[in-house]
Amino acid sequence: MKFRPLQDRVVVRRVESEQKTTGGIIIPDTAKEKPQEGEVVAVGPGARDEDGERIPLDVKEGDRILFGKWSGTEVKLDGEEYLIMKESDIMGIIESGSAGKKKAA
Repeated sequence: MKFRPLQDRVVVRRVESEQKTTGGIIIPDTAKEKPQEGEVVAVGPGARDEDGERIPLDVKEGDRILFGKWSGTEVKLDGEEYLIMKESDIMGIIESGSAGKKKAA
């Protein structure tokens, strides 16, 4: 099934967090919180402004994002769980790589 969100909505697949703490303690499924990190699966075309012009979204498919704990609506499509949320529920895009790291002199 193909799903296309409308306006400024985004479809997100949760990214599972580590099953161990940094100290090596294994966290059971019942004690885990749902992750607040996900991967954007699909994006809508964007909302319209007062003049009827489309406002493009800042996120795109494949982006890794961070969202609020209670953000979005959980849905099940083809047996897989997703979240559908407005772009405004997204706190930021997680960028991988060494762009934020400083070099030692």
